Amino acid sequence: MAEDVTGVRHSGPSVARRTAGRALLGVAAVLAVVAPTAAAAPVAAPTNGGQLAGAPMAFAPGDAVTRTDQVRDEQWQLDELRAETAWRSSTGRGVIVAVVDSGVDGNHPDLAGQVLPGKDLVGPEGGAGPDPVGHGTTVAGLIAGRSDDKRGVVGLAPDARILPVRVLDEQNRYDDALIVAQGVRWAVDNGARVINLSLGGSGDSPALAAALDYAFVRDVVVIACTGNLATSTSTKVWYPAREPGVIAVSGLERSSDNLWSGSITGQATVLTAPASGLVGAKSPDGYWRVQGTSFAAPLVTATAALVRSRYPRMPAGEVVNRLLATARDLGPTGRDDRFGYGVVDPVAALTAQVPPVTANPLDDQTSPGVTGFGPAPGSADGDPVAGAGSDPLGLAAPRQQTRWTARAAGGQDTSAPGQLWTGVVLIVALAGGGALLVRRLRQRTR
Repeated sequence: MAEDVTGVRHSGPSVARRTAGRALLGVAAVLAVVAPTAAAAPVAAPTNGGQLAGAPMAFAPGDAVTRTDQVRDEQWQLDELRAETAWRSSTGRGVIVAVVDSGVDGNHPDLAGQVLPGKDLVGPEGGAGPDPVGHGTTVAGLIAGRSDDKRGVVGLAPDARILPVRVLDEQNRYDDALIVAQGVRWAVDNGARVINLSLGGSGDSPALAAALDYAFVRDVVVIACTGNLATSTSTKVWYPAREPGVIAVSGLERSSDNLWSGSITGQATVLTAPASGLVGAKSPDGYWRVQGTSFAAPLVTATAALVRSRYPRMPAGEVVNRLLATARDLGPTGRDDRFGYGVVDPVAALTAQVPPVTANPLDDQTSPGVTGFGPAPGSADGDPVAGAGSDPLGLAAPRQQTRWTARAAGGQDTSAPGQLWTGVVLIVALAGGGALLVRRLRQRTR
């Protein structure tokens, strides 16, 4: 059933046209999925994953998910994270979690009654549209899938409510980080206490940084994925996961303490969570196997929701600190570049005695501006590929635009082409002068 596998795909004009005509670089969501199928589909033979045409990612082998009771049986991450024990203390009730993604299908049986009216920043008519990709629905199910029956996907915070904010198009990407910034601000203004960002790219964005600061000042916890190697041109942790104050989540292999082989990780990594061998809800009523840091992040998001429900008066900075302080350490003692503080531990986060703090321990920067995005300088990104994007924004006062583009640190400086042409002119001039001198010398010797 390779034709049904959904992956990250290139979108828009050809590379040549993009290079010549515009400096936009898309940012792909972190999505690696295996063998999706509807719950009512007939029993299928095991499917071997292959590289989908047009998708820059190879998928691991997997079996088709054919029965909803099988779906429940295969949710190994709930046992790994001791969900049943955690639910004795909290189920996430009373907490609104924003899923800023490809949309959420609130009619999926596992999410019915869990999804609030949301915002569609991509669709032409606005409003809370369905999820054309399935990515956001999967993320939402991992966070707040219903636990009131024995079938289908159950989330780690099953009584939390999902606030869907669609920022990804039908190709599961966005071309402008401003749309994500707007989605974050809308979520904050509409009651979100935790925000999940299972998306990103290589380019920084001052607009998104300001929106995240807007969330922090308003006591919101923000979680983002670190990225997938298969959809990135570098091993640098994606943005916005590396923005100070955000909990950057990398992934683990199934039922192990080993880093998932597809994870991007680095100095900005904060926590890890299960990322492979997962089964997720897929719009409209099916299920599929998924892998990727996109699906590790919502498990940390759900844990934050459990904590916020258990301690409703606890400030966001203390919630973040509690998740870090109670993580189960992996690798070298203390925080390291592979696992961060370790794997998230919902039970410890809900029950451990953790000294209070006065600020988000991850936020080491002063506020860049809370009330608005504001214009900012920048330089061009150089490598237009899916999954490693820049933020070509036009930020300015009303009715005016200040055009600029952002790039990943260490990218090619836009001044390089001008310097190159200057060098070419000098070389041509020297070569011409040398040729003229040789010609005159030859004439004299005749």
